[in-house]
Amino acid sequence: MDRRSLIKNAGIAGVLAAGVAPAVHAQGAAIRWRLASSFPKSLDTIFGGAETFAKKVSEMSGGKFTISTHAAGELMPAFGVVDGVQNGTVECAHTAPYYFFGKDETFALGCAIPFGLNSRQMTAWMYEGNGMKLMREFYAKYNIINFPAGNTGCQMGGWYRKEIKSVKDMKGLKMRIGGFGGKVLERMGSVPQNIPGGEIYQALEKGTIDAAEWVGPYDDQKLGFNKVAPFYYYPGWWEGGPELDVFVNNKAYEALSADNKAIVEAAAAFAHVEMQAKYDAKNPTALKQLVGSKTKVLPFPKDVLDLAFKESMALYAEISAKNPNWKKVYDDYANFRKDQNLWFRFTEARFDNFMQSQKL
Repeated sequence: MDRRSLIKNAGIAGVLAAGVAPAVHAQGAAIRWRLASSFPKSLDTIFGGAETFAKKVSEMSGGKFTISTHAAGELMPAFGVVDGVQNGTVECAHTAPYYFFGKDETFALGCAIPFGLNSRQMTAWMYEGNGMKLMREFYAKYNIINFPAGNTGCQMGGWYRKEIKSVKDMKGLKMRIGGFGGKVLERMGSVPQNIPGGEIYQALEKGTIDAAEWVGPYDDQKLGFNKVAPFYYYPGWWEGGPELDVFVNNKAYEALSADNKAIVEAAAAFAHVEMQAKYDAKNPTALKQLVGSKTKVLPFPKDVLDLAFKESMALYAEISAKNPNWKKVYDDYANFRKDQNLWFRFTEARFDNFMQSQKL
């Protein structure tokens, strides 16, 4: 079988396992795309996902299909990338879909919602459940086709200028929080702020906000949050497994050959796996360094988690009653989550709890 046939027929797993990608040459004239990221270049993990995607596309096409990557603000604002892809200003973007819940809450289901799926469960729902099918039906309304292209794993709960001793301390708290979690915090009495990653430090330093969350120790240390807020809480209950996506303009995608479509899919899948591997490898060292520099790492009080969970479930019921796009996707998502939590209770959770109690 020749390589073109293999990339058409083998699928993602076959392409990656066979190791043939660098030698595959796409048919036709050279293709030049631009990718707009929602992230700053300083974050090699999350912005790096876009760079990995572009690099693999070039390698697998023998340099005939290249994508230039542009950090937030270079071509368009961090939160302008969906409009950019929808309108064809750029061919693709790399972003966290939940940034755009203001357009429709359903965007959040393609990324993360409070007390939702963890990273493995999210990938399972996308690739083996109905996630990809349902989200693509929704994204088609915006002239977009999505490809999973990264996951951070469960995130930390953010940096606070003052200690959170009970749910009372959440009242009036001005917090930078990305995506859908802010809707729950608002119901808890907090004041959510949606600020791009590159602007968080200044807002926290000046006291414009009282708290901020980003991802986890590696990124947060790079952004310097420990210098302006001493309390670091966990877990990020609003982001158990946030997926990053490559959004591609439908017209641009359909203009690709079958070879190049397969290359886009395989390159995104590679970036998807690599991103979480980077976070899992880099976060432990960064956390130890933060603790060594006097950061106070604390769990959220139980009453905070209990109220957050209660308000999250109430919010989902309210949205389901008024947004048919959300209801269609969330009903499937919730059923999948129920089965996944049943399974993980017998395996992952028990194993992890035991191992983490050992002195290794």
